[in-house]
Amino acid sequence: MINWDLIDTVMLDMDGTLLDLHFDNFFWLDHLPQRYAEIHKVDLAEANAKLKNHIQQYEGTLQWYCLEFWSKALDVDIPSLKEEVKHKIQIRPHVGEFLTRLRALGKKVLLVTNAHPQSLSLKMEVTQIDSLLDVIISSHQFNEPKESQKFWQQLQAFEHFDPERTLFIDDTVRILDSAKTFGIKYLIGIHQPDSQMERRMEQYPAIHHFDEIMPDPVAV
Repeated sequence: MINWDLIDTVMLDMDGTLLDLHFDNFFWLDHLPQRYAEIHKVDLAEANAKLKNHIQQYEGTLQWYCLEFWSKALDVDIPSLKEEVKHKIQIRPHVGEFLTRLRALGKKVLLVTNAHPQSLSLKMEVTQIDSLLDVIISSHQFNEPKESQKFWQQLQAFEHFDPERTLFIDDTVRILDSAKTFGIKYLIGIHQPDSQMERRMEQYPAIHHFDEIMPDPVAV
C-alpha cells in the first residue's frame, strides 16, 4: 500500500489512531454522565440528555476538544475525572514497533492531535509513547483544530514539511478531508478506532492495525 521511499514525514493522530478510542468514548459517554449526575445531584437520564445536547453543538471546533472549556461549561473538573479512569488508556496494536521502524528508516514522526494539552499529558504519562516520537503537536498551540486549513498552514510554517512527501493517518473523515484539501498526498484512515465498536471507513484507504503497512526492518 505504501512506498516508503516516497515519504519523508509521517503524521499520526492520537486518539483512535495510536491509542484506543475506547477510553475517550467510555469517559464522555459513560463515566462523565455518571459523575456529573452525582456531582450535580440529578438523575442519570437528565445528565445524559444535557451533556449530549451541549457537547454535540461544538463538534469539530476547538472548544469540543478543550478540557478547560468543558470544566467551566459543565462545572466539573474534567482532568480529575479523567484521572479516575486513566487505567483504560491503551496503545493500539503494533504501534510501538511501527514507530520504531519509521524512525529507524529516518522518517520524521509527528503526533498531530486535537487533544487538549492536559489530556495529551495524561496519555503520554500513561503510555510513554512520546519517547518514540520526534514532534508532538496539539492543535491548541495554533488555536485552530485540524478541521481548519489555518491549522495546516501554521503547522507547515512551524515544521516545513513537504505535503507531497507526507503521510497522514487519522480515524476521522472530516480531518482527512481537511488534510486532503491542504494537499497532503498520502492519507490513510482507521477502520475501528474504538476496539469495542465495529466500524469501517469507506471514504479513504484504511487499515485495522499498523502491521498492515509495517515497513520492513532496517538491515544492520
